[in-house]
This record gives sequence, structure tokens and C-alpha cells, in this order.
Amino acid sequence: MARDDNASYYWASANQQFDLDPLRGEQQFDVAVVGAGITGLTSALALAERGYKVCVLEGQTVGFGASGRSGGQAIFGWAAEQDTLEKLVGKQDARTLWELALEGLALTKQNIAKYHIDCDWQDGMAHLGIKPRHALDLEEWYHSLTEDYGYQGLELWDKQQLEQQLGSTRYNSAIFDPNSGHLHPLNYTLGLAKAALGAGVSIFEHSPVTKLERGPSTCLLTSQGQVRCQHVVLACNAYMQGLESKLESKVMPVGTYICATKPLGQERAEQLIRNNMAVCDINFVLDYYRRSVDHRMLFGGRVSYSGVAPCDLAATMAKRMRWVFPQLSHDEVEFAWGGNVAITMNRAPHFGRLEDNIYFAQGFSGHGIAATALAGSLMAEAVAGTAERLDVFEKIPHYPFPGGRLLRTPALVLAMAYYRIRDLL
Repeated sequence: MARDDNASYYWASANQQFDLDPLRGEQQFDVAVVGAGITGLTSALALAERGYKVCVLEGQTVGFGASGRSGGQAIFGWAAEQDTLEKLVGKQDARTLWELALEGLALTKQNIAKYHIDCDWQDGMAHLGIKPRHALDLEEWYHSLTEDYGYQGLELWDKQQLEQQLGSTRYNSAIFDPNSGHLHPLNYTLGLAKAALGAGVSIFEHSPVTKLERGPSTCLLTSQGQVRCQHVVLACNAYMQGLESKLESKVMPVGTYICATKPLGQERAEQLIRNNMAVCDINFVLDYYRRSVDHRMLFGGRVSYSGVAPCDLAATMAKRMRWVFPQLSHDEVEFAWGGNVAITMNRAPHFGRLEDNIYFAQGFSGHGIAATALAGSLMAEAVAGTAERLDVFEKIPHYPFPGGRLLRTPALVLAMAYYRIRDLL
């Protein structure tokens, strides 16, 4: 997928840019990180601050993948809910995973403050119910998180309370979390890159890794050079593209899409989301949206499990947005773009080791903004010799998608057709 400067609101509103050279010749580093998204840059920055000589190899440009394209919502927890994690790893480890997810949120905010990253952070996020059963699901979820996990600050809203904050009558209930929030994901990623460069990290753009040679001294090859190093961090997520089949088989690249209106003006934008929270519903195939700092509506969803984007993306997204907000029926969509996120079969994160000196983090399943900050921190800890917290993630069982690279997509398309129908019931 080519860089979509003209299609993406994020690229159009980026507050800095880089033009970094590709890797050329043979170079030596302590650690090589593959992927200049949030996970890769966070791990590289943390390792450089520990005194390691670090490089980042990026196949395209900084923030090219989901880190620079996503809805920008930093959400508590994991895509796999806590009861699912309890079944997978037991209650004690599920609680540890919950606490680590909250740490990811805290790390995101700390990074913004520590490195003075201008990325429009805004507190507040709500999960919304549409059907009667959703209201019951949200109430059960609220009591589980507040009573079983001791998570403070959540608010359970009925339809009337929700409509005091949201200019849509489509929903019947909500859980509001003041600790979650939203940001400009590309500017956050670019800010991490700036901090990493300042800490001495070498970032090479347009340097896709074509081969990974394992061993005590690992070698990564690109079209114009190679890196020899003692440790490797694979932070490719949905863009592994044949580099490591054992990892690629455990995730499915899924297309997700966003549109941005022209600026609506402050008064109209505030009528849509009065408290400026991020929003997503709890359908399996969900909608998510938020306001931008320049008073646009950023509306996302309509995932593609087939890898094929809608023919007229702007019109498709505008239709969905206007179903939620009819008052935008005459407002023009100025930007529409998409990209891939990586989901796992169980929607739990897939972090771990390939070898004693090769680490990976992938499969954020739509919860990448906060979880990637944690992943980068865990990668740095493991390289530095403290891997106990990474060990918890390696207890989560992960299985390849059925059908291999050729048949997994058709199989999942059929499965998702069932869930789309279920969302309508």
C-alpha cells in the first residue's frame, strides 16, 4: 500500500516529517528493531536510553502502518475481554494482564509528557450499546471491572445520560472511562521518532528486511545493506509480509477505514460530542469516531476481512457516518483512508520470543494505541535481561488461522458474514 498523503487527514495535518536515508552497506548495532511504528519506536527509545546502540529498519516511512492511520483511541484493557483471558491463562495471570494494559495507558500519557509530543491528547472514551442486550452486556461488564478488578472511575450511562453528551439517538447505553482517551496517532508516532533520533537511534526508512539470519550474532538483510546485531525486535504487526511465517500465520491483516469531514466549526462539532470523548459501539463489526482538534468528525469502521477496500471509500464511510449523525447529511467528506491492523484468533495480544535473542509483539486486534507503548517497554526489558513480564504473555495460547496464507481470508470472510448478520439482530 502506497503512502496516502493525499487521502489521509493525519498526513495532511502532520506537524513534522522525516526524510531518512535507507540502510546502505554493512552496519553493526546492539539491537535492530524492525518496524517504525509505536511498538518499534518505543522499544528503540527505551533501549537507547539504557545505553544500547540501536537501529530501526522501516520498510516504508515512519508511521506508515496502523500507528499512523488508526482511529487514535487509547482504550483500557485488551481486545480479548477479561473473562476470555481468564479462560486462557487463569484468573491470576488475567489480572496481571489487566494491570499491564492499564500500564500501557499510563505509559502513553507519560511518553507524551516526557518527550513533549504535540499530538492532541484528550481524556475520555465511551463504549456504546445499541440493542437491548447491549445494555445488559455493558452493565455486566461495568460490575465486573469495578468489583472484580477494582477499576475506579467508570460511569454506567443510560440512554438519557448518554444523549446529554452525544448528538445521536441511535444508542441506548454506555460505559464511560475518563482514563482512556484519544490522540493524533501519526503525530504521536512522529514525536516518538524525534525522541528516538535525539537519543541516538538510527532510523532507516525504505529499508524492508528481506531476510533474517538467526544465530548468536543475527543478520538482517535489506536490498541495499545488512545489519549485524546481538538482539532483534520484530514490530511489524500486520506488515510482516513473509519475513517470518511462524508469526505471520498467527495474525490476520484486516482492513479498517476512516473518513474525515471538512471542519464543522467549534459549535457544531461540540453538538456532536459535547465532552470530546472518543466513541465506539460494541457491535462485533463496530463503528468508532471522535472529534479532531480542528473540529472535524473522524468516523471509522466498516472493516474488510477480504483485503479489498470499498470502491468509493469516501461515499461508503459518509453513508455510515450519516446514519449515526443525520445532521451531517450535507457535510462533505474531505479525507478517506484505510490501513491494516492485525488480529489474532482469540483477540488476545501475541508477544514473545522466536529465539533467545529475537523478540516480537503483534496482534493488538484494534487496541494498539496504548498496548503498543506497553509492548515497546516489554521488548526493551526483555533485551536488557528482565523478561518476567513478557513471560505472562507467552502463556496465552495462539493458533494459526486455518487455511494458511491462501485460504485463511476466504474462511474468515464467511465467518464475518455471520457476525455482520448477528449485529443486525
